[in-house]
Amino acid sequence: MNRNEWITQAARLQAADQPFALVTVLSAQAPTSGKAGDKAVVTPDGQIHGWIGGGCAQPAVIKTVRRALLDGQPRKIRIAPSDESAERDLGDVLEFGMACHSGGTLELFIDPVMPSTTLTVVGDSPVARALVGLAPRVGLRVAVVAQGAHATDFPDADTVLDSDEAASVSARLASPFVVVATQGRRDLQGLKAALALQPQGLWFVASARKAAVLLDTLVTSGEDPASVARIVAPAGEFIGAQTPEEIALSVLTSVVAARRGRESVATNAKALAPVAASTCCGGAKEAADQAAVAASDAAASDAALTQTAEPALALEAVPASAKSSCCGG
Repeated sequence: MNRNEWITQAARLQAADQPFALVTVLSAQAPTSGKAGDKAVVTPDGQIHGWIGGGCAQPAVIKTVRRALLDGQPRKIRIAPSDESAERDLGDVLEFGMACHSGGTLELFIDPVMPSTTLTVVGDSPVARALVGLAPRVGLRVAVVAQGAHATDFPDADTVLDSDEAASVSARLASPFVVVATQGRRDLQGLKAALALQPQGLWFVASARKAAVLLDTLVTSGEDPASVARIVAPAGEFIGAQTPEEIALSVLTSVVAARRGRESVATNAKALAPVAASTCCGGAKEAADQAAVAASDAAASDAALTQTAEPALALEAVPASAKSSCCGG
């Protein structure tokens, strides 16, 4: 048995973007065969590469690894002699009884290594390009879907599809998170392509008024109303964003929150009017007035401010002469 086999296997699994857990022996009390510092890579199907002790400890380790790979959270476990094989949650450690005759106690740390999460960005706009550049910096793989797109235009993307036809996109991609940042260019087609992926989270970079019209059109055209209702628009967290890069950052914040199992404040505030007094498109008085009413109605709660949707996302269509604006023309 090569105790350092885990190094090779970890590299292989990570290169293949496959999940696994790195299990390390923290402490060992004789007569266990595992020693402090021993390590192994454990896969979801129960294969163990490396050494963490004998067969008595392995069932508890494999069981805990599978749990860790479901939620991505590390765990510390203790395997100790006992007449019963019950497990007990002791707060900072999960203890398993071991009825093996060999005896000995092991404490192990189980660290899940998850495959990269893919964020699909639909559209070729200033905000879309900024998202594609930022997302890899927080560990996300990026796929781009844009009609007529060229891979050379998106050097940070892992995948670039040059068609936004829904059937083609769903056949070629799988992605838990999708941001539609078409900004006036094939909005409806982009939204249909995003829905076809059946993502866990879907954000649409648009003003509340524009989004309402397009979402109604989606339902009228035959899209599932429940799926359409889960589209978050306006997208992003309230950080006062104005430039395409700042808007991309605010949207990416929501994506990261969803990835980590936390509910975005922008999702909670979906029904509130967007604050558009200082958008990169020059503001929208109507939206600002609506936001003021919403804020006054909710003055009793601090959440009335923190849950207001991103001000810079009132991305209404702008005149053709404004193609250089951050709204994408």
